[in-house]
Amino acid sequence: MAYDEYLADRIRQQLKDKNVSFTELKMMGGLCFKVDNKMLCGIHIDKKYGDSLLMARIGESVYLNELKKPVCLPMNFTGRPMRGYIFVTPDGFDMDKDLSYWIDLCLVFNPLAKASKTKKKN
Repeated sequence: MAYDEYLADRIRQQLKDKNVSFTELKMMGGLCFKVDNKMLCGIHIDKKYGDSLLMARIGESVYLNELKKPVCLPMNFTGRPMRGYIFVTPDGFDMDKDLSYWIDLCLVFNPLAKASKTKKKN
């Protein structure tokens, strides 16, 4: 199953409305949105949950507080939660104002985030 195109369009529109320059990267059946070459947010199809989840890079300073919300899940691709990253269930981004909240949280953290090291091609 591919990522949710409707959610991708909504994220694109939110970023355009906020005048944010971004790129997209397809990854493992999902889609990642990047700002300044750093992951901002993405869409992930979770097999256990059975639906598209919003993957949000919000930073460790707000991570524990946001994780208390019933619409949030720890991001744990490897079985261990990745601090500073959360999954938001569809109920948490159903309304545009809710999606905007998560994107704004990601945008606040983005300048503080470290970019991944780029791999050299031989």
